[in-house]
Amino acid sequence: MKTLCTTLALSLLTAGSAVAHSTAITVIDGDQRCIISDGVPDHDVGTWREGAVVEPQDHFFCVDASPELTGEITDRAQISGMTINGIPLRPGTAEYYDPEADAERPWSRDRSSGWNVEGVGGLNMDAQNAHVDGAGLYHYHGIPEVVVGNLDGTLFAYAADGFEIHYVGGDMQSSYQLKEGERASGPGGVHDGTYVQDYEYVAGSGTLDECNGTVVDGQYVYYATDTFPFFPRCFLGTVTDDAFGGGGDRPRGAAGNDGG
Repeated sequence: MKTLCTTLALSLLTAGSAVAHSTAITVIDGDQRCIISDGVPDHDVGTWREGAVVEPQDHFFCVDASPELTGEITDRAQISGMTINGIPLRPGTAEYYDPEADAERPWSRDRSSGWNVEGVGGLNMDAQNAHVDGAGLYHYHGIPEVVVGNLDGTLFAYAADGFEIHYVGGDMQSSYQLKEGERASGPGGVHDGTYVQDYEYVAGSGTLDECNGTVVDGQYVYYATDTFPFFPRCFLGTVTDDAFGGGGDRPRGAAGNDGG
């Protein structure tokens, strides 16, 4: 088996105690691109809820190295992609509006209301629009400014179907818009972005399609955007289990319970 391995980062986490960070991107036999990472970011993190800390992970994220459009849309996956610095993109949350929950934080894992809490604007994030889940897995819900500000080019991540995710700031615009007026059910109040259902896709209102992508120079590309949905939440290529770390007792890099 021919393996091409390029180590992209080896640095220290500067917040709190120093923790070694490593990331490698490997192309195996030309058909799989794998990002191998300990999940420890190479920038300052936190703070969040009491006791929430970054725990090293064993991310092994493998996707098609030569993705093709399928002509069909695959719904949102737990992990949208993996950055080239080895941190998962996980914009979705497991929290939903629940009128029976605490009035100050009226959310639970009960999906019956249909109002899904949006990570950015809903949950507690650090300066990089990220936090950790119950297993200490650090992940981005929105744009990490310190990362995109230090890219060598525009390649930011690889999506769960293998297509590239680029960041070009305001040069590419999402086609999702906040709905007008007030919510007709659930939490009530105006559509302010606290919930995913506050947004709607308006074709042609931006430069990107429903999955936050477009064709550039004959190649389909996703974009990370400064506004919702931030990262692709649906996919036009083939998403496989390898995108989430494969099998075993605990899929490596798999999402655990999110936390605010």
